Amino acid sequence: MPHDNNLTVTLQPHASGPRLLVVAGDLDHHTTPRLRAALEEIEFGPGADLVIDLSGLTFCDSTGIATLVAAHQRAHDAGAALLLAGLDSDISRVFQIMGLDRLLAFYDSPEEAVRALSK
Repeated sequence: MPHDNNLTVTLQPHASGPRLLVVAGDLDHHTTPRLRAALEEIEFGPGADLVIDLSGLTFCDSTGIATLVAAHQRAHDAGAALLLAGLDSDISRVFQIMGLDRLLAFYDSPEEAVRALSK
């Protein structure tokens, strides 16, 4: 049974400069290809940063986490920043248990992440 309708991925320019990718719904084995495709369309480079707004994320499995880690690595290799914002406390806890809070940058809101990039 397809689950693709349970995830939306929307790329938006942010007034302060970095791009904002808004991800909402369930991020799982069935829906991760939609996020991966959107991330593959994004060009990274020095100053071409990305904030991923996950405040609408309701579920994230290991395939979703792997996709976010791969995007972080791609951005890092290109000299860009990739920041995650708005993670639900339960999902955030999973990232912490996996030690990803030492690799990925988490912020309470997209606005806070954008401010961190402008410093």
